Amino acid sequence: MLRYFTSRIAQLIIVLIAVSILVFALTSIMGNPIYLMVRENATQEEIDAAVAYLGLDKPLPVQYVIFIKNALRGDFGKSYVYHLPALKIIAERFPATLEIVIVAMLLSAFLAIPLGVFAGAYPKKFLSKAIMSLSIAGISLPSFWVGMVMIFLFSLYLGILPVSGRGEVGTLLGIKTSLATVSGWKHIILPSITLALGNMATILRLTRAGMQENMKQDYVKFARAKGVSRRKVLFGHALKNTLIPVITIFGLQLGTLIAFTTITETIFAWPGMGKLLIDAINSADRPIISAYILFVAVMFVFINFIVDILYTIVDPRIDL
Repeated sequence: MLRYFTSRIAQLIIVLIAVSILVFALTSIMGNPIYLMVRENATQEEIDAAVAYLGLDKPLPVQYVIFIKNALRGDFGKSYVYHLPALKIIAERFPATLEIVIVAMLLSAFLAIPLGVFAGAYPKKFLSKAIMSLSIAGISLPSFWVGMVMIFLFSLYLGILPVSGRGEVGTLLGIKTSLATVSGWKHIILPSITLALGNMATILRLTRAGMQENMKQDYVKFARAKGVSRRKVLFGHALKNTLIPVITIFGLQLGTLIAFTTITETIFAWPGMGKLLIDAINSADRPIISAYILFVAVMFVFINFIVDILYTIVDPRIDL
């Protein structure tokens, strides 16, 4: 176990070094933020003072060393737009993103896995074929189109759900979240479903494929011959061996949703990290972009670590 943790920490360090170099290189060439900060008729002296204040007058290697030293202290600088610490702004936006991601992943897990089990166990039934047809649509339809259709149907036409925003925020277990209010839930439903559709289709198809493969195995036939109920065979035997690839995809999707909810959050004006990133890119807000990408890199390594731990719980034959 100690050896495993050591190797994971070493991987984290290597990943962060590589990501920091890429982030610094890309943010250095993406545009000059100075002209977004100074007034339109600023003098050359004022522009030079702003450049010196941000440290942009130093050579790039020196800027990178300063960037790494500050990053190790959790200091990514102040946002050029909000004039607040970049990491603090991301931490404030993170709960909003996490809310819609959690609801989306719960929808994906509790709907896609049972439907995938059914479609894999009874592949020739009409309902199974209908489920698979819908899953193809879920994978094929782009999220921005789904989001706009959702807004038109449920908000503009039926008028039962709000168009945009986060809604009222309440307190749940000491945490401020929109999951604690009715208004918050009304605002969460549409963006969460938009996020969930593509992931749900992927998990469903993966579960179906795994179930079809496992239902042909000898241990399933032996369990049925012993008189084990079909329900227990499906959910107690076959599904357990199907979950390994499903957990892998689930973990990757979780990280991807948290990191790249940009389109959905922009469509629904959801005040999360995705919309923050889009705004930061439009305004060349380098501290926000740098902090965001490094935050995402750490998160992905952590999620992969959790996924590896779950492997050993689902299948005791797997050793770390």
